[in-house]
Amino acid sequence: MTRQNALRARGLHFSYDRCEVLHDVDVDLPWGTVTAIAGPNGAGKSTLVEILAGVRRPQLGSVDRPDEVALVVQRPAVPDSLPVTVREVVAMGTWSTRTPRRERPGRAARGARVDESLRLVDLADLASRPFSTLSGGQRQRAMLAQGLVRGAQVFLLDEPAAGLDAASRARTRRLLADAARDGAAVACVTHDDASIDEADLVLRLEGGRRVG
Repeated sequence: MTRQNALRARGLHFSYDRCEVLHDVDVDLPWGTVTAIAGPNGAGKSTLVEILAGVRRPQLGSVDRPDEVALVVQRPAVPDSLPVTVREVVAMGTWSTRTPRRERPGRAARGARVDESLRLVDLADLASRPFSTLSGGQRQRAMLAQGLVRGAQVFLLDEPAAGLDAASRARTRRLLADAARDGAAVACVTHDDASIDEADLVLRLEGGRRVG
C-alpha cells in the first residue's frame, strides 16, 4: 500500500493441481478509482480477486493491502440455515475489532450507519426479511452495504451486475462510483459493457496472464 495505491500486488502465480490459473500478474488499485477486471471465462479473474482479498494465498508473489477490505462474491457465504435478517447481516460490518473500544461509535450511530447503507443499496424495505429469502443480486447488495458500514478502504466484487436488471445494474455502478469518489479503491470482475466503459481503469486477463 502506498500513497498512490490502496492495494499493490506483484508477481502473482496460482495453480489448481497442475493447471496454472494466474501467471506473474501485477495489480495496482489506486485510491479513489474504479477498476474493471475483464476477460473471458476461465481467465483467472475470480481467483485473482480472492487472492487480492486474502481469501486465497498466492503460490508466488505478494499483496500489500489495507486492513479494511470488503469482498463481495456472487454467492455470499451466509448459510441459509442461519436465522439472520438482512439488517443483521449488514450490521456485521460494525463488528470491527481493529478500532479501540473507546473510539467505536455508539449503538445509535452504528444503527444510523446500517440504515443509511441499506437505503443506499435499495434494501431498506427488506431489512427485516430473512437473508436466506433474498435473490442472488439482493444478497450481493446486502454484502456491499456491509462493506459500506465497515468503512472499507478497498471493495473487491465478483460480477456485481450478474442477475440484475438494467436499472439495478446502473444503481450498482453509481454506488461503486460513489465509494471511489469518497476515496476507496474499487475493483470488480465484470462482463458488463457499461461497467467496463465507465471504469477509471481496466485490467484484462487472458489465460491467467495480464494483457492490459
